[in-house]
Amino acid sequence: MKRLGTAILCILLPVLAYTQVVDPEPGRLTADGPYLFYRNDGGSRIVTVDLDGNISETESPAAPASVHVTSHDGKYSFDVPLHNIERQPWAMEAREKTCIISDPHGRLDCLVSILRACEVIDYELNWCFGENHLVIIGDIMDRGDDVTQILWLVYKLEAEAEAAGGSLSFVYGNHEGMVLAGDLRYCRDKYKELADKLGMEVPELYGPDTELGRWLSTRNTIMKIGADVFVHAGLSADLFRLDMDIPEINKLCSEAIFLTSKEKAEVSEITKMLFKTNGPVWYRGYFSRDEKYGGRMDMATLELILERYDAERVFVGHTIVRNIRDLYRGKVVAVDVDAKLNYEAGRGRAVMLEGDRAYVVKDSGKRRRLR
Repeated sequence: MKRLGTAILCILLPVLAYTQVVDPEPGRLTADGPYLFYRNDGGSRIVTVDLDGNISETESPAAPASVHVTSHDGKYSFDVPLHNIERQPWAMEAREKTCIISDPHGRLDCLVSILRACEVIDYELNWCFGENHLVIIGDIMDRGDDVTQILWLVYKLEAEAEAAGGSLSFVYGNHEGMVLAGDLRYCRDKYKELADKLGMEVPELYGPDTELGRWLSTRNTIMKIGADVFVHAGLSADLFRLDMDIPEINKLCSEAIFLTSKEKAEVSEITKMLFKTNGPVWYRGYFSRDEKYGGRMDMATLELILERYDAERVFVGHTIVRNIRDLYRGKVVAVDVDAKLNYEAGRGRAVMLEGDRAYVVKDSGKRRRLR
Protein backbone atom coordinates (compact mmCIF):
# COMPACT_ATOMS: atom_id res chain seq x y z
CA MET A 1 0.00 0.00 0.00
CA LYS A 2 2.85 2.34 0.73
CA ARG A 3 4.28 1.90 -2.80
CA LEU A 4 0.80 2.39 -4.30
CA GLY A 5 0.24 5.54 -2.30
CA THR A 6 3.63 6.85 -3.27
CA ALA A 7 2.98 6.10 -6.93
CA ILE A 8 -0.25 8.13 -6.77
CA LEU A 9 1.58 10.95 -5.04
CA CYS A 10 4.29 10.90 -7.74
CA ILE A 11 1.62 11.30 -10.40
CA LEU A 12 0.25 14.34 -8.59
CA LEU A 13 3.65 15.74 -7.63
CA PRO A 14 6.22 14.39 -10.12
CA VAL A 15 9.09 16.22 -8.48
CA LEU A 16 8.87 13.91 -5.47
CA ALA A 17 10.62 10.54 -5.19
CA TYR A 18 10.13 7.45 -3.05
CA THR A 19 13.07 6.16 -1.02
CA GLN A 20 13.28 2.89 0.85
CA VAL A 21 16.20 2.06 3.16
CA VAL A 22 17.14 -1.60 3.56
CA ASP A 23 18.89 -2.47 6.82
CA PRO A 24 22.23 -4.13 6.09
CA GLU A 25 23.22 -7.51 7.39
CA PRO A 26 26.79 -8.06 8.61
CA GLY A 27 28.80 -8.48 5.42
CA ARG A 28 31.12 -6.86 2.96
CA LEU A 29 29.14 -3.85 1.76
CA THR A 30 30.89 -0.47 1.66
CA ALA A 31 29.73 2.82 0.15
CA ASP A 32 28.84 2.17 -3.45
CA GLY A 33 26.88 3.42 -6.43
CA PRO A 34 24.73 5.07 -7.31
CA TYR A 35 23.21 2.60 -9.76
CA LEU A 36 20.70 4.39 -11.97
CA PHE A 37 18.14 2.10 -13.62
CA TYR A 38 15.48 3.16 -16.13
CA ARG A 39 12.00 1.68 -16.01
CA ASN A 40 9.87 0.90 -19.05
CA ASP A 41 7.36 3.58 -18.02
CA GLY A 42 10.02 6.32 -18.25
CA GLY A 43 10.68 6.39 -14.53
CA SER A 44 13.95 5.68 -12.78
CA ARG A 45 15.29 3.76 -9.80
CA ILE A 46 18.47 4.67 -7.96
CA VAL A 47 20.27 2.22 -5.68
CA THR A 48 22.95 3.53 -3.34
CA VAL A 49 24.97 2.02 -0.50
CA ASP A 50 26.01 4.48 2.21
CA LEU A 51 29.10 4.46 4.41
CA ASP A 52 27.35 2.29 7.00
CA GLY A 53 26.43 -0.34 4.43
CA ASN A 54 22.76 0.70 4.23
CA ILE A 55 21.14 0.11 0.85
CA SER A 56 18.69 2.81 -0.24
CA GLU A 57 16.39 2.57 -3.25
CA THR A 58 14.78 5.68 -4.72
CA GLU A 59 11.93 5.44 -7.22
CA SER A 60 11.06 8.48 -9.34
CA PRO A 61 8.74 9.12 -12.30
CA ALA A 62 11.60 10.71 -14.24
CA ALA A 63 15.37 10.59 -14.55
CA PRO A 64 17.31 12.74 -12.08
CA ALA A 65 19.30 15.75 -13.28
CA SER A 66 22.34 14.54 -11.37
CA VAL A 67 23.57 11.86 -8.99
CA HIS A 68 25.81 12.06 -5.92
CA VAL A 69 28.83 9.78 -5.61
CA THR A 70 30.83 8.84 -2.51
CA SER A 71 33.94 6.64 -2.51
CA HIS A 72 33.87 3.37 -0.59
CA ASP A 73 35.75 4.94 2.33
CA GLY A 74 34.13 8.39 2.23
CA LYS A 75 37.38 10.09 1.22
CA TYR A 76 35.94 11.50 -2.01
CA SER A 77 32.50 12.86 -2.79
CA PHE A 78 31.19 14.58 -5.91
CA ASP A 79 28.07 15.36 -7.93
CA VAL A 80 27.60 14.12 -11.49
CA PRO A 81 25.17 15.91 -13.82
CA LEU A 82 23.69 13.54 -16.40
CA HIS A 83 24.55 14.35 -20.01
CA ASN A 84 23.76 13.19 -23.52
CA ILE A 85 25.56 9.99 -24.46
CA GLU A 86 27.22 9.67 -27.85
CA ARG A 87 30.00 7.58 -29.33
CA GLN A 88 33.22 9.51 -29.81
CA PRO A 89 34.85 9.57 -33.24
CA TRP A 90 37.31 6.70 -33.58
CA ALA A 91 39.94 9.07 -35.00
CA MET A 92 40.79 12.44 -33.48
CA GLU A 93 43.47 15.05 -33.93
CA ALA A 94 46.26 15.21 -31.38
CA ARG A 95 46.05 18.03 -28.86
CA GLU A 96 48.89 20.06 -27.40
CA LYS A 97 49.02 17.54 -24.54
CA THR A 98 47.72 13.98 -24.24
CA CYS A 99 47.77 12.21 -20.87
CA ILE A 100 47.61 8.41 -21.02
CA ILE A 101 46.89 5.99 -18.18
CA SER A 102 45.73 2.40 -18.03
CA ASP A 103 43.94 -0.15 -15.84
CA PRO A 104 42.56 1.86 -12.87
CA HIS A 105 40.81 -1.33 -11.61
CA GLY A 106 38.52 0.25 -9.05
CA ARG A 107 41.31 2.05 -7.16
CA LEU A 108 39.95 5.59 -7.00
CA ASP A 109 42.65 6.93 -4.69
CA CYS A 110 45.40 5.85 -7.09
CA LEU A 111 43.52 7.28 -10.08
CA VAL A 112 42.92 10.63 -8.39
CA SER A 113 46.56 10.86 -7.32
CA ILE A 114 48.00 10.46 -10.82
CA LEU A 115 45.38 12.67 -12.49
CA ARG A 116 46.23 15.43 -10.03
CA ALA A 117 49.95 14.92 -10.62
CA CYS A 118 49.36 15.32 -14.36
CA GLU A 119 47.21 18.41 -13.69
CA VAL A 120 44.23 16.80 -15.40
CA ILE A 121 41.92 17.36 -12.39
CA ASP A 122 41.95 19.77 -9.47
CA TYR A 123 41.46 18.99 -5.78
CA GLU A 124 37.68 19.13 -6.22
CA LEU A 125 37.94 16.38 -8.88
CA ASN A 126 37.04 18.79 -11.67
CA TRP A 127 38.62 18.88 -15.14
CA CYS A 128 41.45 21.43 -15.35
CA PHE A 129 43.25 20.05 -18.43
CA GLY A 130 41.80 22.65 -20.78
CA GLU A 131 41.68 21.70 -24.45
CA ASN A 132 43.93 18.70 -23.94
CA HIS A 133 43.15 14.97 -24.08
CA LEU A 134 43.02 12.24 -21.42
CA VAL A 135 43.06 8.63 -22.63
CA ILE A 136 42.27 5.70 -20.30
CA ILE A 137 43.22 2.39 -21.94
CA GLY A 138 40.61 0.11 -20.39
CA ASP A 139 39.98 -1.89 -17.22
CA ILE A 140 38.12 0.30 -14.79
CA MET A 141 36.29 -2.80 -13.60
CA ASP A 142 37.34 -5.54 -11.14
CA ARG A 143 39.83 -5.80 -8.27
CA GLY A 144 39.01 -2.55 -6.43
CA ASP A 145 36.22 -1.16 -4.23
CA ASP A 146 35.44 1.97 -6.27
CA VAL A 147 34.59 0.57 -9.70
CA THR A 148 31.24 2.35 -9.99
CA GLN A 149 32.64 5.55 -8.52
CA ILE A 150 35.42 5.63 -11.14
CA LEU A 151 32.91 5.04 -13.92
CA TRP A 152 30.92 8.04 -12.70
CA LEU A 153 34.06 10.17 -12.37
CA VAL A 154 35.13 9.38 -15.93
CA TYR A 155 31.55 10.00 -17.13
CA LYS A 156 31.61 13.40 -15.38
CA LEU A 157 35.06 14.39 -16.62
CA GLU A 158 34.12 13.49 -20.19
CA ALA A 159 31.41 16.17 -20.20
CA GLU A 160 33.64 18.70 -18.43
CA ALA A 161 36.44 18.08 -20.92
CA GLU A 162 34.11 18.62 -23.86
CA ALA A 163 32.79 21.85 -22.32
CA ALA A 164 36.38 23.10 -22.01
CA GLY A 165 37.21 22.18 -25.60
CA GLY A 166 39.19 19.10 -24.57
CA SER A 167 38.54 15.37 -24.74
CA LEU A 168 38.45 12.28 -22.55
CA SER A 169 38.53 8.83 -24.15
CA PHE A 170 37.97 5.54 -22.35
CA VAL A 171 38.32 2.35 -24.42
CA TYR A 172 37.14 -1.13 -23.45
CA GLY A 173 39.40 -3.45 -21.50
CA ASN A 174 39.03 -7.19 -21.06
CA HIS A 175 37.64 -6.73 -17.55
CA GLU A 176 34.71 -4.65 -18.81
CA GLY A 177 33.91 -7.53 -21.15
CA MET A 178 34.33 -10.09 -18.35
CA VAL A 179 32.06 -8.41 -15.81
CA LEU A 180 29.36 -7.53 -18.33
CA ALA A 181 29.42 -11.14 -19.57
CA GLY A 182 29.09 -12.53 -16.04
CA ASP A 183 32.72 -13.65 -15.58
CA LEU A 184 33.30 -12.52 -11.98
CA ARG A 185 36.65 -14.13 -11.19
CA TYR A 186 38.19 -10.80 -10.17
CA CYS A 187 35.05 -9.06 -8.94
CA ARG A 188 35.05 -7.95 -5.29
CA ASP A 189 32.52 -9.68 -3.06
CA LYS A 190 30.78 -6.38 -2.28
CA TYR A 191 29.34 -6.22 -5.80
CA LYS A 192 28.15 -9.82 -5.66
CA GLU A 193 26.55 -9.26 -2.27
CA LEU A 194 24.79 -6.08 -3.42
CA ALA A 195 23.44 -7.77 -6.54
CA ASP A 196 22.26 -10.71 -4.46
CA LYS A 197 20.41 -8.43 -2.01
CA LEU A 198 18.74 -6.71 -4.97
CA GLY A 199 17.70 -10.04 -6.50
CA MET A 200 19.80 -9.61 -9.62
CA GLU A 201 23.15 -10.58 -11.17
CA VAL A 202 26.24 -8.34 -11.13
CA PRO A 203 26.12 -7.60 -14.91
CA GLU A 204 22.64 -6.14 -14.41
CA LEU A 205 24.12 -3.39 -12.23
CA TYR A 206 25.63 -2.00 -15.44
CA GLY A 207 23.09 -3.36 -17.92
CA PRO A 208 21.65 -1.62 -21.00
CA ASP A 209 18.76 -0.26 -18.91
CA THR A 210 21.15 1.75 -16.71
CA GLU A 211 22.81 5.12 -17.28
CA LEU A 212 26.31 3.67 -16.93
CA GLY A 213 25.39 0.74 -19.18
CA ARG A 214 24.14 3.08 -21.89
CA TRP A 215 27.37 5.01 -21.60
CA LEU A 216 29.54 1.87 -21.66
CA SER A 217 27.76 0.61 -24.77
CA THR A 218 29.10 3.58 -26.74
CA ARG A 219 32.77 3.27 -25.82
CA ASN A 220 35.31 2.40 -28.50
CA THR A 221 37.70 -0.55 -28.46
CA ILE A 222 40.38 1.02 -30.65
CA MET A 223 41.07 4.71 -31.16
CA LYS A 224 43.54 6.67 -33.21
CA ILE A 225 44.67 10.05 -31.93
CA GLY A 226 47.08 11.83 -34.22
CA ALA A 227 49.59 9.19 -35.35
CA ASP A 228 49.04 6.96 -32.30
CA VAL A 229 46.69 4.00 -31.84
CA PHE A 230 45.23 3.22 -28.40
CA VAL A 231 43.96 -0.27 -27.57
CA HIS A 232 43.78 -2.14 -24.28
CA ALA A 233 45.85 -5.24 -25.12
CA GLY A 234 47.20 -4.99 -28.64
CA LEU A 235 46.73 -5.53 -32.36
CA SER A 236 47.51 -9.13 -33.30
CA ALA A 237 48.36 -10.83 -36.57
CA ASP A 238 44.99 -12.62 -36.39
CA LEU A 239 43.22 -9.28 -36.14
CA PHE A 240 45.29 -7.98 -39.06
CA ARG A 241 44.22 -10.94 -41.20
CA LEU A 242 40.55 -10.12 -40.64
CA ASP A 243 41.15 -7.00 -42.77
CA MET A 244 38.66 -4.94 -40.75
CA ASP A 245 38.73 -1.20 -40.29
CA ILE A 246 38.66 0.34 -36.81
CA PRO A 247 35.02 1.59 -36.89
CA GLU A 248 33.82 -1.91 -37.79
CA ILE A 249 35.76 -3.47 -34.90
CA ASN A 250 34.37 -0.85 -32.51
CA LYS A 251 30.82 -1.48 -33.70
CA LEU A 252 31.02 -5.27 -33.31
CA CYS A 253 32.55 -5.03 -29.85
CA SER A 254 29.90 -2.60 -28.61
CA GLU A 255 27.09 -4.74 -29.99
CA ALA A 256 28.44 -7.77 -28.11
CA ILE A 257 29.63 -6.16 -24.87
CA PHE A 258 26.61 -7.35 -22.85
CA LEU A 259 26.61 -10.88 -24.28
CA THR A 260 27.98 -13.98 -22.55
CA SER A 261 30.89 -15.83 -24.17
CA LYS A 262 28.46 -18.42 -25.55
CA GLU A 263 26.24 -15.71 -27.00
CA LYS A 264 29.22 -13.96 -28.60
CA ALA A 265 30.22 -17.22 -30.29
CA GLU A 266 26.67 -17.63 -31.59
CA VAL A 267 26.78 -14.20 -33.23
CA SER A 268 29.81 -15.01 -35.41
CA GLU A 269 33.33 -16.39 -35.35
CA ILE A 270 34.63 -12.84 -35.75
CA THR A 271 32.74 -11.57 -32.71
CA LYS A 272 33.99 -14.57 -30.72
CA MET A 273 37.58 -13.88 -31.78
CA LEU A 274 37.40 -10.18 -30.79
CA PHE A 275 36.91 -11.19 -27.14
CA LYS A 276 39.39 -14.09 -27.11
CA THR A 277 43.16 -14.52 -26.76
CA ASN A 278 44.19 -12.74 -29.95
CA GLY A 279 41.49 -10.08 -29.80
CA PRO A 280 42.23 -6.41 -29.07
CA VAL A 281 41.33 -6.62 -25.36
CA TRP A 282 43.24 -9.86 -24.55
CA TYR A 283 46.33 -10.07 -26.78
CA ARG A 284 49.74 -10.41 -25.05
CA GLY A 285 51.99 -11.09 -28.03
CA TYR A 286 54.07 -7.94 -27.53
CA PHE A 287 55.29 -9.37 -24.24
CA SER A 288 55.09 -13.18 -24.30
CA ARG A 289 56.39 -15.91 -26.58
CA ASP A 290 53.84 -18.37 -25.21
CA GLU A 291 51.80 -19.90 -28.04
CA LYS A 292 48.64 -19.73 -25.96
CA TYR A 293 48.92 -15.98 -26.43
CA GLY A 294 49.51 -16.34 -30.15
CA GLY A 295 53.30 -16.28 -29.98
CA ARG A 296 55.63 -13.31 -30.01
CA MET A 297 54.81 -10.46 -32.39
CA ASP A 298 57.55 -9.93 -34.97
CA MET A 299 58.70 -6.51 -36.09
CA ALA A 300 57.72 -6.98 -39.73
CA THR A 301 54.12 -7.85 -38.86
CA LEU A 302 53.87 -4.98 -36.41
CA GLU A 303 55.02 -2.58 -39.11
CA LEU A 304 52.39 -3.94 -41.50
CA ILE A 305 49.70 -3.42 -38.84
CA LEU A 306 50.80 0.14 -38.16
CA GLU A 307 50.96 0.83 -41.89
CA ARG A 308 47.37 -0.39 -42.34
CA TYR A 309 46.16 2.13 -39.76
CA ASP A 310 48.58 4.85 -40.90
CA ALA A 311 50.04 4.97 -37.38
CA GLU A 312 53.50 5.35 -35.88
CA ARG A 313 52.92 3.81 -32.43
CA VAL A 314 50.46 1.76 -30.45
CA PHE A 315 49.81 2.39 -26.74
CA VAL A 316 48.64 -0.63 -24.73
CA GLY A 317 47.71 -1.59 -21.17
CA HIS A 318 46.59 -5.04 -20.00
CA THR A 319 50.02 -6.63 -19.45
CA ILE A 320 51.66 -5.30 -16.29
CA VAL A 321 55.19 -3.96 -16.57
CA ARG A 322 57.38 -2.77 -13.69
CA ASN A 323 57.69 0.67 -15.19
CA ILE A 324 56.22 2.34 -18.25
CA ARG A 325 58.47 1.61 -21.21
CA ASP A 326 58.58 1.36 -24.97
CA LEU A 327 59.20 -1.76 -27.05
CA TYR A 328 59.88 -2.58 -30.70
CA ARG A 329 62.15 0.44 -31.17
CA GLY A 330 59.51 2.77 -29.76
CA LYS A 331 56.58 1.48 -31.83
CA VAL A 332 54.79 -0.05 -28.80
CA VAL A 333 54.40 1.78 -25.47
CA ALA A 334 53.42 -0.34 -22.45
CA VAL A 335 51.44 1.73 -19.95
CA ASP A 336 49.99 -0.81 -17.49
CA VAL A 337 51.79 -0.76 -14.16
CA ASP A 338 50.65 -1.90 -10.73
CA ALA A 339 48.97 1.28 -9.49
CA LYS A 340 49.50 0.68 -5.78
CA LEU A 341 53.06 -0.68 -5.99
CA ASN A 342 54.24 2.03 -8.39
CA TYR A 343 52.59 4.73 -6.29
CA GLU A 344 54.37 3.49 -3.16
CA ALA A 345 57.69 2.99 -4.98
CA GLY A 346 57.58 6.39 -6.66
CA ARG A 347 57.72 4.92 -10.15
CA GLY A 348 56.01 6.24 -13.28
CA ARG A 349 52.25 5.81 -13.71
CA ALA A 350 51.22 7.94 -16.70
CA VAL A 351 52.51 9.07 -20.07
CA MET A 352 52.30 12.70 -21.12
CA LEU A 353 52.66 13.50 -24.81
CA GLU A 354 53.68 17.03 -25.64
CA GLY A 355 54.22 17.51 -29.35
CA ASP A 356 56.85 15.02 -30.47
CA ARG A 357 58.05 14.37 -26.91
CA ALA A 358 56.79 11.75 -24.46
CA TYR A 359 57.32 11.78 -20.71
CA VAL A 360 56.64 9.29 -17.92
CA VAL A 361 54.92 11.00 -14.98
CA LYS A 362 55.09 9.99 -11.30
CA ASP A 363 52.55 10.74 -8.57
CA SER A 364 54.95 13.36 -7.24
CA GLY A 365 54.59 15.26 -10.50
CA LYS A 366 58.19 14.52 -11.45
CA ARG A 367 58.71 13.13 -14.92
CA ARG A 368 61.36 11.64 -17.13
CA ARG A 369 61.74 11.53 -20.88
CA LEU A 370 60.48 8.34 -22.53
CA ARG A 371 63.13 7.19 -24.96
